[in-house]
Formats: sequence, C-alpha cells, structure tokens
Amino acid sequence: MMPTFPFSKNKPDQQHTSTIFAPSRRDFIKISSLAGGGLLLGVSFQCTGKGKTSTFSPNVYLSISTDNLVTIIAHRSEMGQGIRTSLPMIVADEMGADWARVQIVQAEGDEEKYGNQNTDGSFSVRMFYEPMRKAGATARHMLIRAAAQKWGVEESSCTAEKSMVVHAETGKSLTFGELAAEAQELELPDQESLQLKDSGSYKLVGKDVPIVDLEDMVTGKAVFGADVRLDGMKVAVIQRTPVVGATMASYDDKAALAIPGVEKVVPIKGSGNPPGLNKPLEGLAVIAGNTWAAIKGREALEITWDLGENASYDSRSQMESMLKSTLAEGRVRRNRGEFKTAKSTASRVLDRSFQAPFYAHATIEPPAALASYKDGKMEIWAPTQHPQWARDSVAEACAMEAADVRVNVTLLGGGFGRKSKPDYVVEAALLAKETGMPIRVQWTREDDLHHDFFHAHSAQRIVATLDAQKKLSGWNHHTVFPSIGATSNPEELHPSDGELGLGCIDFPFEVPHIRIETHESTAHTRIGWLRSVSNIHHAFAICAMMDEIAEARGVDPVEQALELLADDAKLDFAGEIEGDFGNYGESLEDYPWETKRLKNVIRRVAKEADWGKTLPEGHAMGFAVHKSFLTYVACIAEIARDESGTITIPEVHYAVDCGIGVNTDRIRSQFEGGAIFGTSIANTSAITLKAGKVEQHNFDGYHLARMPQSPKKIYVHLIDSSRKPTGVGEPPVPPLAPALANAYYKLTGKRIYQLPFSMA
Repeated sequence: MMPTFPFSKNKPDQQHTSTIFAPSRRDFIKISSLAGGGLLLGVSFQCTGKGKTSTFSPNVYLSISTDNLVTIIAHRSEMGQGIRTSLPMIVADEMGADWARVQIVQAEGDEEKYGNQNTDGSFSVRMFYEPMRKAGATARHMLIRAAAQKWGVEESSCTAEKSMVVHAETGKSLTFGELAAEAQELELPDQESLQLKDSGSYKLVGKDVPIVDLEDMVTGKAVFGADVRLDGMKVAVIQRTPVVGATMASYDDKAALAIPGVEKVVPIKGSGNPPGLNKPLEGLAVIAGNTWAAIKGREALEITWDLGENASYDSRSQMESMLKSTLAEGRVRRNRGEFKTAKSTASRVLDRSFQAPFYAHATIEPPAALASYKDGKMEIWAPTQHPQWARDSVAEACAMEAADVRVNVTLLGGGFGRKSKPDYVVEAALLAKETGMPIRVQWTREDDLHHDFFHAHSAQRIVATLDAQKKLSGWNHHTVFPSIGATSNPEELHPSDGELGLGCIDFPFEVPHIRIETHESTAHTRIGWLRSVSNIHHAFAICAMMDEIAEARGVDPVEQALELLADDAKLDFAGEIEGDFGNYGESLEDYPWETKRLKNVIRRVAKEADWGKTLPEGHAMGFAVHKSFLTYVACIAEIARDESGTITIPEVHYAVDCGIGVNTDRIRSQFEGGAIFGTSIANTSAITLKAGKVEQHNFDGYHLARMPQSPKKIYVHLIDSSRKPTGVGEPPVPPLAPALANAYYKLTGKRIYQLPFSMA
C-alpha cells in the first residue's frame, strides 16, 4: 500500500467539492464524547474526478451548545504549524463567534468520519479555506434566522458578533447558545447562494492569533507521543537492521533478558527489499518496564545479520556515479527550442555541477507510538501526520479490519514529513498484538538518524549559454537522485513527474532554448519526503547558477530575475513537458503560475532589505527567488565576517505571497523556523552511508544549526492579497541555502557548488 505523495495529491483533472450537512446527535456524541442540546453541523470536503462521485465523509464537525460554547473538531495534525488554530479561526470568524468561547477537539484517524487527514504537503489551509468559511457562514445564517423569527424582524437587520445575534434597531440580543436549539430545527441554507463575509470585516483571519496549544506547550502540559501512559504499559526499544533489506540470521537474547526490568524479546519481521514506505524494518524488540532497561537490554543483544545486497553501498561512490551520468545525454523531461544550437552558437558557455547530500528529518521528538490490543481491537496513540495511513497500515500488518483499529493523534514534536510514514506505529501494534500488553515503541536519536526516510542526495549539472549580446540564450539542466517511489518500487530509476515539478521543470525564466534531463539512480536506503522535498536541491542549483550567470553578464541578479520575467504571464509549460506538471495537485486554472506575483516578491524583498546599499566591510548580501507549494518567495540573506574570521548571519529577509494569510503570526513563525531549518541544510547537516550503514549517530555527527549559527534577525514581509491561500510550511526552506551561498561568494570570492558548506 502506498499513498499518493503530498506534492501530487490530487490530479489536475480532479474537482474539490464541499457540502454542509446536519449530522445526527448520536454521530456527534460518538466522535466527540460531547452531549447536550444545540446546533450541530458537519462539513464534507471531497476530491472527485470529473464525472465521478466519492463516498460521502465529513471532515469537520461544528457544535454550538446551549451554554454558548462553540466546539470544532480539528481533523488535522498539530506539529507547531498552528493548523488546530488556523482552520477553526476561519469557521469562528465567519460565524461571528467569540474566540474565547471556542474549544478545539482533536479528531481520531478515520477516513469515513473525516475524509483526508494527511497533514503534509502544505495544503491544509488551501484545501479547507472555502469549506471552513461556508461552515461558519451556514451556522451564522441559521442563528440569525432563528433570532429574526423569534423577534419578528428581517434577517438582514441582524448581525452576528461575539457569539451573539444583535438587532441594532431595537438593541435586542441573544447568545448563540440561546438560539442553538431553535437553529437546529431550521433547514440548511442553500450553499450556492450562501453569503460569505467580506474579508475586510474579519476579526481573526489575517491577524496574529496565538495558537490554542501555546499555554500547554510552554507549561509542559501538552501531550506528545511519548507522554501517553496506560496501566500496565511496557516500553519497547528495537535493534533494527543496520542495512536496509538485511535479515536476521540468528540471535542470542540471554544477556538481554538478564538485564533487570527486561521482560521479553520479540522478533519483528521486516519487509526486505524494497523496504516500502509504511512497513517496519527487520529487528529485535526488547520489551521492558522502563525505557532505560529496554535500552540496556538492546545493548546486550547478540545478533548475526545477513546484510544482503545493500551491504556494499557507499553514498560517496554513488554521488560520483551520479555526477558522471550528467555528462551524458539523459531522458528529456522538458524541451523548448534547440539547446544544442544555442550552445554551438554561444559567445560563452557556463557549465557547473552541484551536489546535495542525504538529509535526515531529525525532529526534536523522535518517533514514538503506543498500542493496546484487547478483544480483537487495536487502539493507537501516536504523533502521526497521516493517521488514516497509520490505521490502514496497522490493519494490514496485523491482519485486522481497519474498523477495528483506532488511531488517537497526539501533538507532534516536529514532523517535516517523517511522521507521515507509519512504520513506527506498525511496530507498536505488532508488539502489542504479539504480547497482549500495551506497548510504547520508543525510538532513540540514534534510531532516528540510522533509520529515517531520507531526503535523497542529488547531483545536478546546469549548462547555460550566453549569446553575442550577453543574453541568456540556453538552459540545460540535468538532475539525478534516487526517487521516493523507489522505496516501494525499485524499478523507478528516474525522478517522478511530481518530484520534477518541485522547482525543476517549472523553471519560470524566459529563455529561448530549454532542455531538462534526468538520469537513472537506484535507491539503496529508505527515501522519503522532507520539508519542501525536491525543491531543496533544485532551488540551490538554479538560484546559485542564476547568480553566476548575472555576474557573467555584468548585471545585478535582482534586475536579471525581473528582466527574465519581463511579461506578466501565466505559465503552463504546454507542449514542453514530457509528462504531467502536477502543480501541487491543483489545476492551473485555480492556481495559475503567475510571473507577476514572482516579480512582486522580488521587488518587495529588494526594497525591504535595501538591496544595493553600501554594506560595512566584511558584510555581503545574497539573493534567491523560488516558488514552491504555490507560494511565491524571494529571499535576501546578509552574512558578516568578524576579525576572528567567524561568519554569522545578521539578517534574513523574506518577501512572501501566499494569498490570503489566515494567521499571520503562524506564517511568520513558519518562515522563521524555515530559515533556521534552511541554515542547517546549507551549512551543517549531511547524512552519508558506508557499507550500507549510516555513519552519523547523533547530533555530534549530524549537526543542526545552533543559536550562534542561526540568523540573528528574520524579517517576513507579507504581500497583501485576496487570492486563495497557499502553503507556508515548506516554502521558506528552498531559497535560504542559495541566498547564503550567493552571499558567501560576494564575501569570499568562492562559489559554492556543494551542500553543506562551512561558513566557519
């Protein structure tokens, strides 16, 4: 079983439809454990192919109780991005609810109840913005109608605000709670004629709103994956195969069982090769009364491994092979004009190769999951981004019906795509079923780094040609990296259309001759999606190359970007792309690729950062611009070198067009965190494998940016927009590394072609 990747979740020929409905009170009590009278509404959001229908499933439930409390079921996973706040904000604002009288209840993982719950790919707000508005507007219209009928006045003379319906002419008012029972008896308003609020009247949307989990997070009350406790619970720590695809030839657990607190040692059968995206690796689980005993028991295990076909794998050797492959012709994935002609007639040819390593997610909270099996039913507590996939994967692995598996979603201490893969959840379920005891599987940091679904390492070669007038006449981009799909299907040797649509084949600049090619590469470890996915390496190579081209032409890189986006155009790449341009699962009609919006963020960031100003000695600025997850981002990074030679990052400026900004506090927070994440990618982090094994073991080997290395000031400049909202979790990452690399060149005269690079 393998889901569509989050960056190509919906085909362009699919339609998004939403429906407001009145659920039964019994259904609501089942899902929320909340009783009492009042108004109940459900929202169903579906993705259906043209001419097709899909099973009806509500995504969000809304309740207004007689004591004037608004309850919203949040069906997405919260990992600090604020989605448990942002989506309910939209509902509450459209209703006219008092935000202080709104409570959020986390949904379990259940596709029949909630539809798609995959919190990945930066699409939650863009997918549910309109349905949430309609849900709030429906409740508002019903409450106003109930009040108008009670008072015998026109509905148009009433307004809803602060959880009350008010009749201004008479001064009468009733709370939502006082109207909820009567509103429940009314027919739902027609969705086609539903009047939504003008965005200028919003009190919450477009403002800074603290996340609802903030107090619990900062006071230690928040419940993350490893915080859940059950009576009789045991802890499992697993010795997993050191090489992907390896199997256990034999083991001796006598010394492990002699450790005080260790109760049992249980083998876990792995999936072999290919490893798959939702299956555990082969291993031996040590089950104990506490985590420390389980860890010490694992250390005492004696295991003989049959390491298999990946035992000789060396990531450095593969990188050399990938770089060499880019020197030959590859599979053409986009073609415009005749690049060979542009090259043969060029006045100058720039030919550069770029490298980026494997990256680990390294979430601050390592994977953990708790499972309890009783009377043929499995209950899970897990910090998962994709509870439905976890549920289905557990059912498959344990030979159960999905209806007999319940997945409770805790808060996530970081996700970045790692916690959408459910292997750690399946481990807990298998052990719980095998032992009959509640089992929490706890990964250590070493486990996390050794057994991640890594961001693929990559080799790229870009050949750019300049004509006699020093204009950019040709662009030939070779890209090669193990595909995510190869984790489940080893025959996938080229990057997928979806991966290439992440900043490669959607190269936006107006160049007469464009040729983009891919080359074969085999996956020898588990590959997955990491925050912004293939945009990471594509943006690095393209933005660094564009900076070098600008220098060769004798023009400013900001002015060059504006020049090459000269026409205000909507790009569709028609007739040029070999496969499918997924556009992040959205149609180009709904979310067009607009050069005007890209130019706007370029101009804005240049203005805010005062690009071109005279900098103090030892300072330099670098520029990069990149569109990802439908969001337009321009970035300028300033670096500085002190008398000791230490280089720091005094400032980073982002200009962002993400459409309507629902919670501006969270948007800025996402970009601030993204800048630090991007700094790690640029300067400190890399995973390497030798003899099939990861060489880094903890943060002493896999370095994250510490406070002295992180940007000192991060400015996020939002473009005012009434356009549909787009993603903000991933777009901060891609332009940061090339902006730093370009600044480093201006400071030192050394071009950067390989990540990570040291600024020490």
